[in-house]
Amino acid sequence: MESISVFDMLSIGVGPSSSHTLGPWRAAKMWIERLQREERFTMVAAVSVDLYGSLSLTGKGHATDVAVLMGLLGTDPVTFPIEDIQKKVDEVKSSKTLLLNLEKPIPFVFEEAITFHRKFLEFHPNGITFRATLRNGKKISQTYYSIGGGFVIQKERKRKKRQLEKFNHFPFPVESGTELLAHCTAEGIPISQLVLRNELSLRDPDRIDVKLKAIWDVMLDSMYTGCHTEGILPGGLNVTRRAFETHTKLMGDTPYTNATEWLGAIRNTEVKFRQILKWVSCFALAVNEVNASLGRVVTAPTNGSAGVIPAVLMYYLVIENHDGNFEDIKKFLLVAGEIGSLFKKGATISAALGGCQAEIGVSSAMAAGALTELMGGTPAQALMAAEIAMEHHLGLTCDPIAGLVQIPCIERNAMGAIKAINACEMALDSDPTKAKIPLDKVIATMWETAKDMTSKYKETSEGGLAIQVNVSDC
Repeated sequence: MESISVFDMLSIGVGPSSSHTLGPWRAAKMWIERLQREERFTMVAAVSVDLYGSLSLTGKGHATDVAVLMGLLGTDPVTFPIEDIQKKVDEVKSSKTLLLNLEKPIPFVFEEAITFHRKFLEFHPNGITFRATLRNGKKISQTYYSIGGGFVIQKERKRKKRQLEKFNHFPFPVESGTELLAHCTAEGIPISQLVLRNELSLRDPDRIDVKLKAIWDVMLDSMYTGCHTEGILPGGLNVTRRAFETHTKLMGDTPYTNATEWLGAIRNTEVKFRQILKWVSCFALAVNEVNASLGRVVTAPTNGSAGVIPAVLMYYLVIENHDGNFEDIKKFLLVAGEIGSLFKKGATISAALGGCQAEIGVSSAMAAGALTELMGGTPAQALMAAEIAMEHHLGLTCDPIAGLVQIPCIERNAMGAIKAINACEMALDSDPTKAKIPLDKVIATMWETAKDMTSKYKETSEGGLAIQVNVSDC
């Protein structure tokens, strides 16, 4: 049984894609660490990288080559200054030299060293192979797979029993919604408390709070930055940032000087139904406009769906509960992370494997369940809300125009956030014992739908909107 932490499901990274940007970045760092462990790092004379399948087909639009380069440089996607990324790329291009892990210079022609292959590897659509030539002429390679949400793995190999490691599991292991609900019922606690107990088996309370606060700070900053930045998104589609104009109209002349004051200022604006729709959409759009411009966001559970959870949490804080505080944020993130882990265990959070239902659908389910607990719902109602949200995203395809995380991705975050709030309200007004479809069934259905979906609708830009709309039309 896989034990997935909330900090695995919600991680800080760089846009525009967790699977196509953050994952390859991490994979490159993992490869360097392997070279160091095997004492081969100092022997490296040349390096090349092969990208396969979806990583190749939409890699340019997702800045996969840039991410690979940043990983090879040994930089950290969590802390490296976003504004310096292009400078690093330009330095390598002009010098034709790569400072591997920021310590070992080797020849490296950017345009030739990273190759995009249309071929799909069997194990997963997002394959990446790192190759090195050692000083003695020997060639070595390792293949990694970016499986969504920034998670990176290598193909499993059978190992002898004596080689198997003993893994420690959470005190309350959860593989399904049914098991999660059973634990909560037996302990008489909400989902957030059960998740917290599991997290406490990994780290102390203060560390948990620090890490959750860091996640919220990035979420808030991405909303604030997106709402205060105008212009055209990079990539060639000439997509105009919309959060800025919507935010300007909603805020009017309300004064504030920073993100903290901003929360209070929003609470003092007029809030009717239309304004609520606009605010939630604005928050979601803001995050994903930041993501589309290679900004720093929280994978929730992916970068392409990074705007849903912050938007719904912000809705609670500035519209539903003006007294909301860090404890509310903490509960929300804990519940969201746990629901996301159920989808990762039972299906997928990779659009390259499951279409956009695996990204926006999962994030909407995560947000719906989390909001339901904050609104006073029971664990059963929270799972019911998650089921409702996913049920109405089933079959959602991933067909980004020009391989960019912009059209239709950015708008879908706004729609996913609105659906999450609606799913929460429906669950709160319902008796979950009378629900016809349990969460586990919708997760299983999502996985079957993913397997039946043709590859052209799985982040390849080979079908749907991606071929119906010409880039020149934009």
